Amino acid sequence: KYRDNLVEIKTLPLMNQAGRNIYLAEVSDWNRGEGPVKITRENQVREVSVTANIIGRDLGSVVKEIRGRLSDFQKQLPEGYFIEYGGDYDQMVSTFQVLILAMALAILLIYMVMAAQFEHFLHPFIVMFTLPLALIGVVLGLVVAGQSISLISLVGVIILAGVAVNNGIVMIDYINQLIRKGIDRRKAVVEGAVTRLRPVLLTALTTIIGTIPMAMSKSSGSEMRSPIGVVMVGGLTICTFLTLFIIPIIYSLINKISFKEYQAEKTEQETT
Repeated sequence: KYRDNLVEIKTLPLMNQAGRNIYLAEVSDWNRGEGPVKITRENQVREVSVTANIIGRDLGSVVKEIRGRLSDFQKQLPEGYFIEYGGDYDQMVSTFQVLILAMALAILLIYMVMAAQFEHFLHPFIVMFTLPLALIGVVLGLVVAGQSISLISLVGVIILAGVAVNNGIVMIDYINQLIRKGIDRRKAVVEGAVTRLRPVLLTALTTIIGTIPMAMSKSSGSEMRSPIGVVMVGGLTICTFLTLFIIPIIYSLINKISFKEYQAEKTEQETT
């Protein structure tokens, strides 16, 4: 009854310090107005939360659009007022930071393993040139699939970083083996690239074919699996074909191997 009738609230009985019953209207002033139903605080600061559900769009683009539309409004806010984006977006930003740190750690560990394997500090960098090549395929794959960069796709990039270097490791290791056998460095690079062409293609092809069902899945829960598959398929496809050309070229540049004399000698041998 007190909630629906203002008169009833005024007659709400209270007990004063003397133990006498009084009415609430005797010790209070009444004005009808509007106010918040409840007051919430975070870190002792008042806040008003505005929530919404997103359908058919990614969270990052929605927040970007909201920022653009509220940019002028935010400049007009009184002193002490500010707009903060929380909820899933805040969790996404913090998770992005963790994944970037994990990616940097993965690259460092990959370099350390390859440096121990090759017993050389520069050769791992040659193999790691495959990572930017893989990112080209990642972007193309996401564009073709109509997806955007998300937390799940970043997990796929971390997995891809460990798989993409395999082709380069196979090729560089075989070239180094040929050089240790006494074969001329120029011939070793050419022979290594040609000989390892088939193993590299078959290794990448089996991984790509095995990942295609995951990338094309439309079943329940595919939102958590499909981005990883798209990243793997796109990254490995582009990375594999570019690796066959880029890795031998970079290896030759770092080791200062000139192919002009080699080509002249080869032409002379074919002529004789």
